[in-house]
Amino acid sequence: MTDQHEYEVILMPQAEGGFTVSVPDLPDVMTEGDTREEALAMAKDAIEGYLEAMRDQGWDVPVTVHERVFVRAV
Repeated sequence: MTDQHEYEVILMPQAEGGFTVSVPDLPDVMTEGDTREEALAMAKDAIEGYLEAMRDQGWDVPVTVHERVFVRAV
């Protein structure tokens, strides 16, 4: 069984339509899709390909811990 990791993705709507997707924990991973669903599917594929390339190179797969800090907006 392989380890599973969760990665946050950010979908940025584009003026001409569709979405650009970035992955904060993997800054080299960017992709896009014409719909939200396509953008998320493309992100999953891009993340999997990037992690596979990292493993093939013998590099450690980054694992981050996310916490939330709440502040009062003034």
